[in-house]
Amino acid sequence: MNTASAELGAVRLESLTFDNRYGRLPPDFYTRVSPTPLPDPYLVAFNTDAADLIGLDPREARRTEFAEIFCGNRLLPGFDPLAAVYAGHQFGIFVPQLGDGRAILLGEVAGAKGRWEVQLKGAGQTPYSRMGDGRAVLRSSIREYLCSEAMHALGVPTTRALAIVGSDQPVIRETVESAAVLTRMAPSHVRIGSFELFSSRRQHGHVRTLADFVIDQHYPQLRDSREPCLELLREVIRRTARLVAQWQAVGFCHGVMNTDNMSILGLTIDYGPYGFMEGFDWGHICNHSDDGGRYAYGMQPRIAHWNLFCLAQAMLPLFEMEPALEALGEFDELFEQHNSALMRAKLGLAAEQADDAALLQDTLKLLHGSRADYTLFFRRLGNFDSTCGAVNAPLRDLIIDGDAFAAWSERYRLRLAAEASVDAERKPRMDRVNPKYVLRNYLAETAIRKAADERDYGEIERLMRLLSRPFDEQAGMQAYAEPAPDWASGLAVSCSS
Repeated sequence: MNTASAELGAVRLESLTFDNRYGRLPPDFYTRVSPTPLPDPYLVAFNTDAADLIGLDPREARRTEFAEIFCGNRLLPGFDPLAAVYAGHQFGIFVPQLGDGRAILLGEVAGAKGRWEVQLKGAGQTPYSRMGDGRAVLRSSIREYLCSEAMHALGVPTTRALAIVGSDQPVIRETVESAAVLTRMAPSHVRIGSFELFSSRRQHGHVRTLADFVIDQHYPQLRDSREPCLELLREVIRRTARLVAQWQAVGFCHGVMNTDNMSILGLTIDYGPYGFMEGFDWGHICNHSDDGGRYAYGMQPRIAHWNLFCLAQAMLPLFEMEPALEALGEFDELFEQHNSALMRAKLGLAAEQADDAALLQDTLKLLHGSRADYTLFFRRLGNFDSTCGAVNAPLRDLIIDGDAFAAWSERYRLRLAAEASVDAERKPRMDRVNPKYVLRNYLAETAIRKAADERDYGEIERLMRLLSRPFDEQAGMQAYAEPAPDWASGLAVSCSS
């Protein structure tokens, strides 16, 4: 590939240079499979920012060949399509074989901005489809396309989305929907469940092969350490602790934190029944399928820790148990460090003080008691007037218990005074960490309905532009920052979402 051209985003489709390092692993790691043709494909959405990561000229999306290529109907030279196999704990129960049931890895593109695996989600059946049709639907594809890019703009590590290709082919879920293929990108799609597969089969040589592959390709700085595999575990623990702290800070609920949905790189992957919490609730469950609340908002740090135990157990042939347990024992402290720093910033506190943890807990209790809108509260908090104490009407209006708000407000005012915080200086700092716009479920649903019912994809593009600058005031877009309207109260997302 011409690097200079890649930097300018001027590479044509046929000039993209594909490789597939994962495909050079032993055959037990995957099955080579061809995508299932999608009838009469058409382009629904295209992301120029993701195209820039692989150096692709955005004008290429206008070509009829683009939809054919990125639904799997036409393979470019260098494509090496395969479906990876892995296992996983699903809702706490170990399933010995899962795998890419509807995702097909085409290969990697190496450019000036790194190496990116390009994967088609919804491209047809694989040996791991488990009685499924291997298809994705337009609804779920739009949700992942929008959310992965929204998360990136919020600064949360995530897979990226290049395009959605649609078709009128019917797909049966709870109802009959139309098929779609999402092209997503990541440096790697290896997950905790990839290690669990070979551990459960007692293929310890493959566990080491996979660890060596991940280290060599994604953590090369660990290769010269005394125990590279143990350091890999530690690095995954660090990244996961930071990731989940970021989820909590923006009010994001993943919905299905199975070990097969947890990245070895600390990325947010496999967007399904996710949701940005609106009314604050420690026990908020975004996944309608999660009857027991295993993956509720308040449970996410604990589940992440549990998933990391599963990874350590799968990797045990590669190191001693005692140092692995020590590494796992650091998770809570790492999470708390990240979480405390992020939440202090959301509160506008410039320096750490001893009682900050109690202040944060009491702030969240205040929100929980009123089910106050999480995003809206922290955004309005940036306008807190420290000279008028309990007044602050726009903020107070979010809290049902006026006396509780007055007591909390005075306590917060005194805390700001303790570090001589200046309102006018604090606000821009808070606005840089407290988003005005997040992908509320009703916003995604509006875009989905327009696309599905009217073939109007304008709302997808409008949301992409809006959510690419979530912290900025954007003229004429105030309605997108408001809580969900009444009609959205019945919206529910499940594992089929």
